[in-house]
Amino acid sequence: MQPRPRILFLNRSYWPDTEATGQLLTALCEGLTDEFDVHVLAGQPNVCLTDSEWGEASERNGVTIHRVRHTTFSKKNMLGKAVNYLSFVQACRKQIPTLPQPDVVVFETDPFLLPFVADGFRRHSGCSLVGYLQDVYPDVAVALGKVKNNWGIRKLRSSLFNIYRRCQRMVVLSSDMKELLLDSDLAEDDIAIIPNWADTQKITPVETGNRFRQQFGLNDKFIVMYSGNIGLTQRLEDFVQAAAILKDDPQIQFVFVGQGARRNDLQHQVDSLGLSNVMFCDYQPLEELSHSLGAGDLHLVPLTAELSRCLMPSKLYGILAAGRPFLTNAPRSSELYQVTKSHDVGFTVEAGSPAAIAQAVRAARSDRASLRSMGRRARYVAEEQYSKTKSVDAFALTLREVVQETRRHIIPVPLATASTERQSSEAAA
Repeated sequence: MQPRPRILFLNRSYWPDTEATGQLLTALCEGLTDEFDVHVLAGQPNVCLTDSEWGEASERNGVTIHRVRHTTFSKKNMLGKAVNYLSFVQACRKQIPTLPQPDVVVFETDPFLLPFVADGFRRHSGCSLVGYLQDVYPDVAVALGKVKNNWGIRKLRSSLFNIYRRCQRMVVLSSDMKELLLDSDLAEDDIAIIPNWADTQKITPVETGNRFRQQFGLNDKFIVMYSGNIGLTQRLEDFVQAAAILKDDPQIQFVFVGQGARRNDLQHQVDSLGLSNVMFCDYQPLEELSHSLGAGDLHLVPLTAELSRCLMPSKLYGILAAGRPFLTNAPRSSELYQVTKSHDVGFTVEAGSPAAIAQAVRAARSDRASLRSMGRRARYVAEEQYSKTKSVDAFALTLREVVQETRRHIIPVPLATASTERQSSEAAA
């Protein structure tokens, strides 16, 4: 009987971190353990743990977790954040040859330099590669205006996409992301679409006795909620402007739940506009997600045209699981727009128009019956199309196919030999 194939995931964030990528990867890895020997190479947790708790390889729910040490400067400082990423990548580069030899390495893009670590290891070990993209770099950085599309960025993109072409599979979250890869000459058969999900067992609709509403004194309010990372990709300024248009309606309350690089800027915007109908809350405990998401009468799911091919908002799936309708400014060509319209689970507005957002909020509040119907459909869509079980099964199938192809065509190089070759090349250099 053959041993279970060994799969190694590379990503900075993993349990017990609360970032969406870490939570999703944790659930995925734990869901794969019945069929695969799953290992994760991750960074230091953002929560406070002692060295003895994270410094050594550990096992949780069948997954072997390997941690590396790296710098942990504040994320609010861009230079410090860059140093953190580089030190994590360098630590991974040193650590990965010492781990049990994997059949398949699955790299994510937190940070976006991890594909280089995975590809370097592939050259020495003979393992197969799977790229798992939560977003597409550097395209997303260019779309946000964080970097200019100059020669250096184009060279970086060319190098990353050359690695993607060498992967046995590329896993993306949406048809938009797949189209971007196809436009960059990746083979269609090598691209799998596996959407993110929400745990429909843990996130359920809460129709009465909502603890979030009670905690913040919002029982009589029509809550327009944004829940998630308050960062650069969300472009939430238009929604604050919509709140300004609606400031004279005492029943409408905008609630932003989360943290991120843009939260302080948004709070300054709210203060400068003198808005009392906007409030900010920190992330809620995971066990309270049904109540915090369920508190929103209408959720906000922003997605600009520039970003629609680079990512798919993971917050969508929790909203659907909670049985809540949403409003999005996604472009008509996007998968998010099509999901919204085809399942009738929310409202769409043209991007860049706070007035249109305000008008849609008013329309939603005036038709509670339609909101309830949208909510019921949202829950059905979550259970039928975006469940954790369905996505984990799809990922298992992809890995199974890659392992079968690998065993037919590739003879792995023993790790000791790979280490000897690497030491020889380093000595020669």
